[in-house]
Amino acid sequence: MPITDAQLLRILPNAGPRAGVFVPALNRAMIRYGITSSVRMSAFLAQVGHESSQLTRLVENLNYDAAGLARVWPKRYAGVDGKPNALAMKLARHPQAIANNTYAGRNGNGDEASGDGWAYRGRGLLQVTGRANYRAAGSGIGQPLESEPELLEQPEFAALSAAWWWASHGLNELADAGRFNDITRRINGGLNGQAERLDLWATARAVLT
Repeated sequence: MPITDAQLLRILPNAGPRAGVFVPALNRAMIRYGITSSVRMSAFLAQVGHESSQLTRLVENLNYDAAGLARVWPKRYAGVDGKPNALAMKLARHPQAIANNTYAGRNGNGDEASGDGWAYRGRGLLQVTGRANYRAAGSGIGQPLESEPELLEQPEFAALSAAWWWASHGLNELADAGRFNDITRRINGGLNGQAERLDLWATARAVLT
């Protein structure tokens, strides 16, 4: 069953006019990757709603101050006392430099000087990150994401990449089993933001059931 503009706005009210832009893209993506039951759709929309700040953010925000860097990546940017180290102080409020330093040598990226960290920072509704992941997602949805990473800033491909990742990582099956915490762990690596995710999930189930 396709979702309507009105339903999406009830689930993600902060999306505002963007809801109307995303509805056709989301419907195409969900149909293509088997996210077609109310159970699957509710879990999917809750998770992508959280990850994208209710469809308002398709590119990772890396404009951290030093304290933020130390909090998010303590092993890299905090001293033994937990306070920002010299590297954090140097990189603070320089998003491109932060991306290139943080993501260097990870997920298929080159070194810091390659610029891959910035080129392949998180994009899309589930924040595809890293050259190798862009390559995999591009292969999955049939788009040249490695050579044109900005495609994931477009609603069509932001939605498709999220639905592809969801289906290819077994999240339809976890949704069928009601294992929402496990879905969050598979997406996030932990349970960050779980309170909001659960609220969105409850709302989505009420709207779509």
